[in-house]
Amino acid sequence: MAIRVLSRGAYCAVLGGALFAAQPLSAPAAHSQEKDCPASEAGITLPKGFCATIFADKVGHARQAVVAPDGTLYLNTWSGVYYNNDTPHEGGFLVALKDTKGTGVADVVSRFGPTFAEGGHGGTGIALYKNWLYAEINDQVVRYDISKGAPAPDAKSETILSGMPLTGDHPMHPIAIDADGNLFVAMGSATNTCEIKNRMPHSLGNDPCTEMETRAGIWRYDANKPGQVFSAKERYASGIRNPEGLDFDAAGRFYSTQHGRDQLHENWPKLYTAAQGFELPAEEVMIVKKDAWYGWPKCYYDPVQKKSVQAPEYGGDGGKKIGDCDKAEGPIAAYPAHWAPNDLKIYKGSHFPKAYVGGAFIAFHGSWNRAPSPQAGYNVVFQPLADGKPSGDYVVFADGFAGRHKDPGRAAHRPSGLAVAPDGALFITDDAGGRVWRVTFSGDAGVGVEAAPAPAVAAATSPGATPPEGVHPDAGKEAALPVPEGATAEQVALGKKIFHGEEAGATCSGCHGADGIGTPVGPALNTGKWLWSDGSFAALTGTIKDGVPEPKQHPGAMPPMGGVTLSDGELTAVASYVWAIGHQQ
Repeated sequence: MAIRVLSRGAYCAVLGGALFAAQPLSAPAAHSQEKDCPASEAGITLPKGFCATIFADKVGHARQAVVAPDGTLYLNTWSGVYYNNDTPHEGGFLVALKDTKGTGVADVVSRFGPTFAEGGHGGTGIALYKNWLYAEINDQVVRYDISKGAPAPDAKSETILSGMPLTGDHPMHPIAIDADGNLFVAMGSATNTCEIKNRMPHSLGNDPCTEMETRAGIWRYDANKPGQVFSAKERYASGIRNPEGLDFDAAGRFYSTQHGRDQLHENWPKLYTAAQGFELPAEEVMIVKKDAWYGWPKCYYDPVQKKSVQAPEYGGDGGKKIGDCDKAEGPIAAYPAHWAPNDLKIYKGSHFPKAYVGGAFIAFHGSWNRAPSPQAGYNVVFQPLADGKPSGDYVVFADGFAGRHKDPGRAAHRPSGLAVAPDGALFITDDAGGRVWRVTFSGDAGVGVEAAPAPAVAAATSPGATPPEGVHPDAGKEAALPVPEGATAEQVALGKKIFHGEEAGATCSGCHGADGIGTPVGPALNTGKWLWSDGSFAALTGTIKDGVPEPKQHPGAMPPMGGVTLSDGELTAVASYVWAIGHQQ
């Protein structure tokens, strides 16, 4: 089994004293897409010869997608707590998009399925089988007859599966259907590592982990049979913490991605340094086999040692003990920690160069648990494959989605879904800004696999140029934050540094976003709305000190002091800053 953990260019990482390096399949030249593609505002970088158009924009939190034989792109979109309960689009959460003019842009946009007013919250999973469109909606998998050819079906849906679990950390249900009509449904874990107290420091894991009876694996049903009800007995494979990207290759092999576990350093600081915390464990791609166990919750995959090791919740010692992990089915490929692989598609088209055929495109949603190190991911990777194994190093195929800020609260776009059209074009969806890209190829068909050029974060200005209004150095100066009674401005300033990981190894901004603007993992702190207290300085200090093991309205639990060790002075400083951003005008 060949395992590869690489990134674009010469990627080096120091982790626990071990140094490993990797090179892309071929060194990319700094090509400009403008030489190969028509003028485009797509905003992403691609290898030479590949072109992108914005196929649709602002369509909602677009998760996964499929393309019908007539070229109609179907999206599943999602709403709810994960997206801060923002106002969803009117109409259903399923979207049909079609380009009838050949411009690379959808001119038909139709919504269908249950609306928010009707109790719908959308979903992630979506698939095609025969003349049916299958989609996850709330706790169900339903199907629509699309044989009539209209982009949006006008008939009511038929329920194929109901009763899927919606609680916990990973309530989404990606789906895939094979040629024999087997409907595979992913069930992410409800917890981080099946702890007695989810995500709390030093909390041991439940043993046995009864959560695995209905979570953290893949279930199999019959795509042709309405009225099925979810139960433990249909489990097909177990121990996959959050299997999101599902697909089959031409030989019928079944692939799945896995989101690796979080918070090794925050929950076990005596066993893992901060650097180890944001580089462990690897994200994975595996081949799914019936009745196989893939390691969760007792094991995680260490990319330096290239093996699964025992988790600290189950007696692990920081990476040396193996325990039962030698019984776990290993991945075929591994990727940097916390990048969050949200979809995988095997390229079976013929439009792209031959070097891409049979390989896997992987959409990485982007990290939150690499703080205080910079967040990473927010890209689409290509992994060459042959006979179910890597045949070369992966490369970053598409980049620049996040824009200026690679963090979950401020990223402009976050790759979430992939779909290959009958004409071989690749669609990429985004669940932050609701954008969909269509990627085509117009270059030399004989080229090999190359990485995308690094995105230009900011355009350079002409030398010596100044605006006609003149230069005013203080025009954009940040307004002074208010100071709570009993604290000082210096404490607020120190608290800001701690919050953003510049002091004390804290990871507050990883969950709550830069400046406390909120993320899908943690609530906003700058709105002046408080769930656990009256928002007073003393009350906020107590909440930070004690943590939030069972959030009221958000999926992310908070360990005491955010999972790090803070002195009394540092705790006071963080509380001062949180109070300040929650009371600024």
